[in-house]
Amino acid sequence: MLKLVQWSPELDLTKFYKEAEILNHYNNSSQKILIDSLRVEKEWNVWILYWHDNPVGSVGAHSFDTVMGNDSYRIAVRTCVFTDSLPLKSIRTYNQIITHQNITAQFLIPKCLEWVPSRSRTFITSNESEIGTQKAVHNIWCPAMEKIGVMKKIKKVYYRNTHQTVWELYKEKFFQSLAQNKKWNINLA
Repeated sequence: MLKLVQWSPELDLTKFYKEAEILNHYNNSSQKILIDSLRVEKEWNVWILYWHDNPVGSVGAHSFDTVMGNDSYRIAVRTCVFTDSLPLKSIRTYNQIITHQNITAQFLIPKCLEWVPSRSRTFITSNESEIGTQKAVHNIWCPAMEKIGVMKKIKKVYYRNTHQTVWELYKEKFFQSLAQNKKWNINLA
């Protein structure tokens, strides 16, 4: 069973943090980096993805007022999925990206969008870091989403000690595009 659980101090993520470190997902390798670094934000939330009660991923969102103005949120923060631990497709091909046949589009981004206020603007940031899959997100995933019209590159900023590109994600267009493609027959608890 696949489920997304809102982070709380009671969750034992020891195994998750160790696996993230092994897989070079630095931003997910400890509570200090994954959770505590977001607590400085006015509003924030993190969800842990479980497969049969084993933590296999994470995603977060937070207010982004200081960078993009009032009523703005940064989503898909600290996105990480241990795809080899799941019997599901992962982001492996360009076609899977643009048709949303991946865990991020099917479950993680919708969870973030469900959490942010409906009239807010939503943004995703990317960078060219070699840590985890950040460079692939920057060079492949974000441009693919821009090409199908659900995102647009806005500007470059120096944020959280890193040069990053800010992309606006258009919620309505994202959900329209998601609806036009195959929805996975998996109930998310």
